[in-house]
Amino acid sequence: MATKQRGRPRSFDRETALEQALSTFWEHGYEATSVTDLTRAMGIGAPSMYAAFGDKQSLFEEVVVLYGRTHGSISERAFAQEPTVRGGVARMLREAADKYTEAGHPRGCLVIYAATNCATPEVESALRDRRNANISSIESRIKAATATGELPPHTDAPALARYTGAVLQGMSQQSRDGASRQELEAVAELAMRVWPGV
Repeated sequence: MATKQRGRPRSFDRETALEQALSTFWEHGYEATSVTDLTRAMGIGAPSMYAAFGDKQSLFEEVVVLYGRTHGSISERAFAQEPTVRGGVARMLREAADKYTEAGHPRGCLVIYAATNCATPEVESALRDRRNANISSIESRIKAATATGELPPHTDAPALARYTGAVLQGMSQQSRDGASRQELEAVAELAMRVWPGV
């Protein structure tokens, strides 16, 4: 006897829908994005969205993971491919200038912009943790570079890492305000002049 199939088969591509949700959250931020905005962008009904992704917050958590693997992988790639911390940070800032102004997706950084006016404590905290983890990673690399003599022994690793994070976050907002890639590249170049030499 044939068994009954439970539910109807999904009539949409989950990955494509997730990418559409990413663009919507990235464009409007977490709080300003409604379920209606999401379902319209994803081309599905609310019941399908809830069945596939859970609630808005669960969907956003998946979106942030996807963003981290794709558009948001600037830092990891820069540090993995550059032999020095200075080279890694310089590349990270240059690539941010390019990615933050690139056509085909919203400007700036999702993890920075989505927190704007966020009134959902769990989302705000998760995004803050991600940003702070990036700064901590930079700080660890600066400390290691100081220990090996790549940077001077008196280098203030926490302050330099926090400064780098502030530049990166400021570049994201500037791109939202209309700054061009060339203008942000100039900011990145200027920011690197603050870095200590040996």
